[in-house]
Amino acid sequence: MSQPNLDPSAEHPSRHLGGSLSADEFKTLFRGHPGGVAVITADAGDGPVALTATSVSSVSADPPLLVFSVSAQSSASAVLSTAETVVVHLLDADDLALAKLGATSGIDRFADASAWSRLTTGEPVYRGVRAWVRCAVVSRMDAGGSIVIAGHALQSHVERDVEPGGHGDALVYHNRTWHRLSEGSAIRN
Repeated sequence: MSQPNLDPSAEHPSRHLGGSLSADEFKTLFRGHPGGVAVITADAGDGPVALTATSVSSVSADPPLLVFSVSAQSSASAVLSTAETVVVHLLDADDLALAKLGATSGIDRFADASAWSRLTTGEPVYRGVRAWVRCAVVSRMDAGGSIVIAGHALQSHVERDVEPGGHGDALVYHNRTWHRLSEGSAIRN
């Protein structure tokens, strides 16, 4: 994995940027910033792994790219550091149980064989989720205590589509709590 220098003053030694936020200050800052919820699965040959993430973001539509990060401390990080492909499950409120499963430490996230299967290409995929996308990993970058992974979308499935302008019962994580976006949460101009 390439390890770029993430110290902005290293590129521009004449710039003095000042001190850094503490970890607690940074957590406070982002606690008020909601994130969409996804579960990421992969299998690099030693069995499937899964984790819940709120860091998934689209980067480009052409080519179709997304990114996400995973803590280097996650039990799934070793597999995600070597897997050639991943499946990103984009969840809505109907998928809350899966979001909680992927966020729970120390359990077998694949114990219920009826909840998941393998794609013909081998990746583990959970059944019945709002949508999933299979991605080829195209880049990895160490970033502090995390790994940022970029994926090129290869295949997708949408079980429950969201109409343009509709709320779609999106599942959002905000201030350490799960939320459902609804018609009442829409701000109309």
